Amino acid sequence: MQADGPRACRFGRRWYLNNESWHPSVPPFGEMKCILCWCVSGETHCQRQECPPSACASPARRDNPCCAKCRAPDAPPDAREKVHDARAEAWSR
Repeated sequence: MQADGPRACRFGRRWYLNNESWHPSVPPFGEMKCILCWCVSGETHCQRQECPPSACASPARRDNPCCAKCRAPDAPPDAREKVHDARAEAWSR
């Protein structure tokens, strides 16, 4: 016996309708925001977000947590770099 319409997909403990998309949740890591899954006629397809290669030495992930982008030359360092610089100054005294 065949179903009248497209089938739903099961991922983990949840069901998703045909053509529905979601970010999978994988215990113990939680939601995988850089991966997108979608349901096509009862089959689940997942793909990691593709990122262009980074051409800089120290990329930042401020705008998009999945893909690194180069910092602007005049961008202020993040808080971790400031703490590291303060520690370096203390040791050099």
